[in-house]
Amino acid sequence: MATAPHPLTQLSVDEFTKARDIIVKLYGGSQSVYFRQINLEEPSKETLIPYLEAEHAGTLTADTPRPARQAHVEYDLIKAEKHEAVRAVVDLDAGKVVSSDTAAANRHPYFTTDEFTQFFDHCLASDLFKDAMSEFELPEGFEITIDPWPYGPSDNEDDPRIMQGLVFARDARKNHPDTNHYGYPIPIIPVMDWVTKKIIRVDRLATGGSEDGLEPAPRGDKPKKLFENAKSAEWVPELLDQPVRTDLKPLNVVQPEGASFSVQEDGLIEWQKWRFRLGFTPREGAVLHDVCYENRPVFYRLSFSELTVPYGDPRPPFHRKQAFDFGDGGIGRMANNLTLGCDCLGAIHYVDGLLSAPDGSPTPAKSVVCLHEQDNGILWKHTNFRTNNAIVARSREFVVQQLCTLANYEYLFQYKLDLAGGITLETRATGMVSVVAIDEGKTSKYGNVVSPGILAQNHQHIFAARIDPAIDSYRDNQVVVEESHGVKKNPKTNPHGNLYEVRRQVVDKATYVDAEPRHNRTMKMENPKKQNAISGKNLAYKIIAPATQMILADEESVHTQRAQFAQHNAWVTGYRDGEFWVAGEFTNQSRFEEGGVGDMVRRGDWFTEEGKPNGVNGSNGTNGSSDNHGQKSSPVVWPVYGFTHNPRVEDWPVMPMEMYQIHLRPTDFFEANPALDVPSKKNEASVLVPCCGKNGVTNGNGCGSVQKDPVAHLQGSNNGADAKAAGANVA
Repeated sequence: MATAPHPLTQLSVDEFTKARDIIVKLYGGSQSVYFRQINLEEPSKETLIPYLEAEHAGTLTADTPRPARQAHVEYDLIKAEKHEAVRAVVDLDAGKVVSSDTAAANRHPYFTTDEFTQFFDHCLASDLFKDAMSEFELPEGFEITIDPWPYGPSDNEDDPRIMQGLVFARDARKNHPDTNHYGYPIPIIPVMDWVTKKIIRVDRLATGGSEDGLEPAPRGDKPKKLFENAKSAEWVPELLDQPVRTDLKPLNVVQPEGASFSVQEDGLIEWQKWRFRLGFTPREGAVLHDVCYENRPVFYRLSFSELTVPYGDPRPPFHRKQAFDFGDGGIGRMANNLTLGCDCLGAIHYVDGLLSAPDGSPTPAKSVVCLHEQDNGILWKHTNFRTNNAIVARSREFVVQQLCTLANYEYLFQYKLDLAGGITLETRATGMVSVVAIDEGKTSKYGNVVSPGILAQNHQHIFAARIDPAIDSYRDNQVVVEESHGVKKNPKTNPHGNLYEVRRQVVDKATYVDAEPRHNRTMKMENPKKQNAISGKNLAYKIIAPATQMILADEESVHTQRAQFAQHNAWVTGYRDGEFWVAGEFTNQSRFEEGGVGDMVRRGDWFTEEGKPNGVNGSNGTNGSSDNHGQKSSPVVWPVYGFTHNPRVEDWPVMPMEMYQIHLRPTDFFEANPALDVPSKKNEASVLVPCCGKNGVTNGNGCGSVQKDPVAHLQGSNNGADAKAAGANVA
């Protein structure tokens, strides 16, 4: 008899297909069904926590209650006049739909890769688009290309589902599929009604400087010649007009004995003293479940939740340029197929996912997550200055990495677990800045001219993560805001004025928290029922996040109203099953943030009796009201961070990486440095080679020695087991 899968194991191909078949059978061929996604319906906390506690206690038996095995299915019912977006939960064991609801008519689902692909052909077939293109004369050998984009905020509440496109040309004379079309923007934007699949209008774009007003210039009597003085903006090595560097010597990553982690088929990953289960969703991509250190729970769930990119160009229709890359498209749906030697180095384990084809069949998403170890410099070191003896341990990280491409931009999301009980959430942005045409000789305060006729518009990237803590317990957690304040001189208590004090405030109800670097404002996730045996303080993890600028659009603008999460550096809300989206479920064409953290705070959840609203009884809702507001909950933390991107010429044509990190560090969780037992053995594979005409010098005294010009000869392989000296993986 087959063993039942772990409740957090991702759907198998058979389960995926079974869920699809149950939905198809529901309609019996009477209606056309367009599948959007099928993935694991995560068990409720109420049913999963007892199972996890039994698992970690080693008391699981065949009789242990298991959460129901369920699938989450999203699909459209295609009707002549409209599409209905349906979300259903399928019980795979019972073989039936156990819940289903249809989204309101003005709540539009995200776009799939299939829909993005269709957009180009619909544009080229449109007479409206052909007429708009007749205003321009392209150089001979240039071909039209279009980047499909979410429409941004709807103009009206009853708008149909709409897509827009940014139009460019590519130099087909180069006979290369990767020649860069972003160097040749065409100043129009076609807009398509996705239900009728008709282009309903083509917006013309202003191309003057910021002093020339917000509206486009009148259409001329004859076609305008484009790109007369444009410069090529190639990025593929074979198309560059300069040779690639030849003086970079190999720096290889080698793990001759394989990797130090293990991956089970059910998604369980173990590395050093860490263990967790890896999930993958079409919207979030990689998700970490039940993260434990030495079998002690630390986090119930870790994920990246959303990214909004509002642009600062006020000229219509650029006011609509505001993407929500998780909610409008999906990080998992747009995930790259990662490549050894380029995206990842060393002994790599790749993880595949399953995405839904339009007919609901499972489509493999190959190598969308990679797992690997990497060196991160010194973990800890101390030298006894009396003996000159040094002990040093190297910092090694276990990395869960995913990358996605969303039209012009690439985003990299990493979870990095370290040897000292810490976790880093890392975001990197690269790719190509979004550009529009600008008349030659003009400049603009709305962006920066990065090449003749090319304006890169000012914009922001604002991210949000989601942290569901489980600090040494799945049941007892609180959030504390801690600050350090200087204290005035006092002849009795602070005679020299050097005292400062640490002030603490328990977050007793759902709220937001803003950064304050002057007070070293820090958020801590604590277990108030367990104290450290040495310090007597609550077991805790603290969040160290960058104090970045929040959204700059006016508070009353539609941009801010639909991204209320981007107004504050962090939010603390009450836990509810299935509540994963910082900006709400439906971001595509939204005009306000519905069901996001703003609404979560407004419903009035509380975490302690001190935070309970007046007139509320018990722990499950308000007087005579439902559980949809005012209930006692465990806290969930949503850090918000980002960068204001005022483009520079150096960002063109491909932007060097921008990186931001959130650190989750143990604070009185252990009784000493948990990395004291990390070996300090010298890496004998790291050797000295001649550099700058001189030989490296070493005194040969092991890890306490002084070395010059070390070059780490490290190497890896796909499975970590067949590394060979002659087979280094080199980026």
